[in-house]
Order: sequence, then C-alpha cells, then structure tokens
Amino acid sequence: MSIPTPESPDWLRPLGATGLTVSAIAAGGGPIGGMPELFGYDTPAPQAVALVRDLLESPIRVIDTSNGYSDGRSEERIGLGIARSGGLPPGYLIATKVDARDGDYSGRRVRDSVRESRDRLGLETLPLVQLHDPEFHPDAGFELPGGAIEALVALREEGVIGHLGVAAGHTPTIERMLDTGAFEVVLTHSRLSLLDRGADAMVERAHEQGLGVMNAAILGGGMLASRSAERYGYRPARPEVREAAHALFDLADELGVSLPDAAVQHSLRDPRIDVTVVGFSKPERLGALLASLATPVPEEFWERAADLLPDPAVWLDAAGS
Repeated sequence: MSIPTPESPDWLRPLGATGLTVSAIAAGGGPIGGMPELFGYDTPAPQAVALVRDLLESPIRVIDTSNGYSDGRSEERIGLGIARSGGLPPGYLIATKVDARDGDYSGRRVRDSVRESRDRLGLETLPLVQLHDPEFHPDAGFELPGGAIEALVALREEGVIGHLGVAAGHTPTIERMLDTGAFEVVLTHSRLSLLDRGADAMVERAHEQGLGVMNAAILGGGMLASRSAERYGYRPARPEVREAAHALFDLADELGVSLPDAAVQHSLRDPRIDVTVVGFSKPERLGALLASLATPVPEEFWERAADLLPDPAVWLDAAGS
C-alpha cells in the first residue's frame, strides 16, 4: 500500500463531504502553545511562531488547534504567524475547537469561545470548529435547547462557522454526539494507533456516513516516540500497553525502522482517515517527517506489529478504564 507524500496526487484530498480540501497530514496545535503538562516540555514563543510560518509555506495545509490549548496561547501564536506571513495562504485550513471555561460549557460559552478564537487567529470566519472533549462535561446538556450544539449550529447558519466537528477521546461519547446528526467531521485521538484500536467501529460508521475523519495522537502522547515514556493517551499506561510498546520498539530496531515514522504511516495507510494529525514543536521536525514518508516500512513490520496489539481489555475505552 502506497503512502501519500507531498508529491503524490492523494496528498490533497476532500475532508469527507464538507467540501474542504485537506492535506494527508495536519500539524497539531497543542505543542505550538506549549502544554508542558501534557508533553513534558515547553515551546518558546519565537520558536512556535517560526514553526507556524514554516507550516504556512509547507505542503502541510492544515493546522489543528483549540481555544483551550495553553489557555489560548496556541491560537495566539498561530494568529501571529499568519500575520507575520502576510495573511493565510489560499486554501489553507485552520481548524479550531470550542472549550469550556471554569466548568461552563453552555451555548453562551460556545459563542464566547468562537469569538475568542476569531480574535486570536485574526480570522473573520472559522472554516471548521469542533466541540472539544465533551466526555469531561457529562452534565453540560450539549443536546438540550440553548446548549452547545444548538449554539454551534446557529453560528454555522450565521456564516461565522463553516463546518462543525466533534473532537474527543472517549469513543462512546463521540458516538452519542454523532447520533445528534449535527456534525460533519470527527476527530479521534489515541484510539486508532499501533497500541489501541478502540475507535475502529466509530470511524467505520463516520466514514460510511460521509463524515470527515481526523486521527490524532497516533504516537499515544509519546509512548510510540520514546522507550522511556510511561504515559499513553495522556494518562499512566497499563503494564500491558508499555510491554507492547517496548516490543514494537524492538521490532522496529530489528527491521531498521523508525517507530515514530511507522506510527504515522500506520494512520496514513488507513483509507478511512482523511487527516492524520501530528504534533510539531520544532521547525526541523517538519522537514524530517515529510522526508520520512518516502521511506517505505517493510510489510513484515505491519504483519508482526499486528500480533503485538494489546488485548482490547486494556484499551483506553475498555470497561472500567
């Protein structure tokens, strides 16, 4: 199976039925804002802005961010990078997300979140806005009159938002949001990787319904990037998951493969996924990743890696986790 590269005709593709065109890889905006509590390191503002400017000139045509990333710093730095580049290049997609504040995830808060994002990014219209992390707000009444979903739909009708998505981890919550019929794009994280396939059925449903599909945290928040990592999906990893990750590193070393690059290609191989979201904090990582796409991973790796997938009982959304 061929991997899309910036030179291949499938590098640019439709995002479901939205009418938006995206690149096969998007840059994740979390590291742009810093978020050391999640990633274990900070990103200096000048470095982040320089990275944004490089991204705007690169084959990557999507940056995925959020109102809540580092309390708005990600959006601020992206907006500054856009301004210093003389504006957003034609066809470039900045996707963002609405977030609660101080526990408030009401329709009013959603409108405030969108206004804040527009101001930070310097964009009059937001082409894709996603409801972010609804699983952490079980009593927010998203589907109720006056709730977050109603506010998002109204903003779309007003032309402030182009398209609506839901971005979350907990797959059953995503399924419940999709049941409303309001969303055109779904972003899943940590559940469609070499270590966890919990989002498979949901992604199949979304793809069959013509929704755009975005796959994020394909490195599990670091576990597939470093042998020393102890967390998967932004929480302490279960022993079985750590053991599987170490076995994957051993397999990659045996076959002369970079495991982080293989993790990215694993997502790119899935025809149901429109966009694979990869976090960047350093400009040099951008060129290295794009160059790695031209190096094929041996078929033997995929065959043996499938046998190393942990038991579903230890996946993130398993009962009791």
